[in-house]
Amino acid sequence: MSVLQHLIDRLKHHRQPVMLPYYVPGLWIDARTLAPQAVNPYEFYTRRLEDILQSAPEPIVQGRDDEGWSGQAIVYNLFPRVAAAYAHAGDGQIRPGPRPDGWRDTGTLLKAIVLLPYIQRLGCNTVHLLPITAVGQDGKKGTLGSPYAIRNPYVLDENLAEPALEFTAEELFAAFVEAAHHLGLRVVMEFVLRTASRDADWVKEHPDWFYWIRADIADRPPGSFDASLYGPPLFDSNTLGLIKWKVSQGDFHDLPPAPPVHRQMFAPPPRPEQVWMEGGRWYGMLDDGTRVRIPGAFSDWPPDDGQPPWTDVTYLRLYDHPDFNYMAYNTLRMYDARLATPAHANRPLWDAIAGVIPYYQRRFGIDGVMLDMGHALPMPLKRRIVEEAHRFNPEFAFWEENFAIDEASRREGYDAVVGYMLFALHDPEALRHFIERWAREPVPIPFFATAENHNTPRAADSTPNGHIFSYYTLPLCIAMPGIPVIHNGFELGEKQPINTGLNFRAEALARYPADKLPLFSAYAFDWTRADNLIEGVRYALELRQRYADLLTLNDPRSWYVGMSNNPHILVFTRRQGDLSLTFIANTDQRHHQSGRALLSGQWYRTQGVWGSPDIIQVHNGLALSVDLSPGYVLILEGEDLPLNGH
Repeated sequence: MSVLQHLIDRLKHHRQPVMLPYYVPGLWIDARTLAPQAVNPYEFYTRRLEDILQSAPEPIVQGRDDEGWSGQAIVYNLFPRVAAAYAHAGDGQIRPGPRPDGWRDTGTLLKAIVLLPYIQRLGCNTVHLLPITAVGQDGKKGTLGSPYAIRNPYVLDENLAEPALEFTAEELFAAFVEAAHHLGLRVVMEFVLRTASRDADWVKEHPDWFYWIRADIADRPPGSFDASLYGPPLFDSNTLGLIKWKVSQGDFHDLPPAPPVHRQMFAPPPRPEQVWMEGGRWYGMLDDGTRVRIPGAFSDWPPDDGQPPWTDVTYLRLYDHPDFNYMAYNTLRMYDARLATPAHANRPLWDAIAGVIPYYQRRFGIDGVMLDMGHALPMPLKRRIVEEAHRFNPEFAFWEENFAIDEASRREGYDAVVGYMLFALHDPEALRHFIERWAREPVPIPFFATAENHNTPRAADSTPNGHIFSYYTLPLCIAMPGIPVIHNGFELGEKQPINTGLNFRAEALARYPADKLPLFSAYAFDWTRADNLIEGVRYALELRQRYADLLTLNDPRSWYVGMSNNPHILVFTRRQGDLSLTFIANTDQRHHQSGRALLSGQWYRTQGVWGSPDIIQVHNGLALSVDLSPGYVLILEGEDLPLNGH
């Protein structure tokens, strides 16, 4: 029986009047309604789910030629806990727990199902979910905790269920995947496989899968350089230089260990029967009476990274060797050659890790995964993860959280990477070099074409003219032979960052503590903002689909990088046969810019497909005079008649 139909039946069975107001965003209903709508939640969700199930099934995106399907993906990056959140009482308050009637204000997988037609209407064919597994609470950040502090990778976050329905998060996720596939959307999950929350479910039965320190050792406060307190190991400058030199040479033999004061903090794992939970935290007792606890993790590379220790996660003990019973760069990523051998692999832990993805393939039918920090996993383990997933489904996709775009990721079994376009878009010169690269060489692996992700500033808040910048990035992202990605909230003009992980200034870090960041605390997007970018996103992605054969073409010969007498004006053309699309962009987000755009040697009669064509004048058949407002982008489609021939 359809899980989605079972959910509909459950909604009908539980149907009852609601005593409290229940509003939903108008955009959850149709593309034209902004105002919140008062509904009976049982009737509303029943109707929305029935609309999905009764619609004609849509085809799933496929690969082209021998390539995987990732290169044809158009992605909506969804964080259900936030994107599907709403102040249903109409009072603007997002309550972390369920309401008295059992319905949640925070996002749930039921509400995420309702968002799927909206995501489909935007023009996306793939949903990439930030982690939705059970969230640890020991040392948690914010009011809800980080989704990256994974308590159990085999269990979904119970807060994504709706208590009013007595339906588990797992049942709702099965319905989510079924609904997504019915609408032609692939589903990609995200996993962190080298860390766990400090209160992970595995600790009690498998304490040897974790590192332990003496319980009496105090954690090092941020900014402290007291090596006797727990935190990242502190290396002197000479040792740091040697470490970085050896790693740069690929020499992992006899890497300098952490200083003795750091190593002596660690203890062997206690026996399972001597592990207990106390105040929400795991403790253990060694046979000699030493009381031990699970330590927090820290940034492991470079060894002098200035980040304070992380309070909510710990590293998994992927190798077991008596000389390496501590956490440092050479036991966590740049594994010392004496440690990284088959004899020292923590095999039961590797089995558990390697089984995570096949579990979600078998039970839910997911289509791919994003591996957070996958490059830090031991290569034999990563190879096994990929092989076991492909054994179940040869088309299964692996995406890597890697900002480089090179062949190494492809060799390691990945189908796509995050890449660095989200940084290049903010720097006109870097963007020009980015485009010139693909005019010289094929793209080695599909990358994310996006202006933001959950760790960066929002495009709408990254410049004084953020709304203009957001529109500016849309046509540039669809022009690339990469993967257009809409990070949830971008299309709404959302300015609040999800997290402050990359490229934030000190002022922004102070403005957004954990209790104000959606990655850790209850938050909802403004679904009623009138000046949103929804229609701009929809049209941009429609163009991407209309010209997919050209824009997804991975061939340097399809590019022509033009010139302008104004350095602020970026000009390039994508061409295949008689079809050409020319992009003319004002990279200046604050000022009008005028100039001449010099194009390819043969020019065609054009019609504008993005931006107003009525400001264009043609000179000598080879150049266009343009006057572009801040951040303005023109896309011109070339026809097969020469301009001087009509």
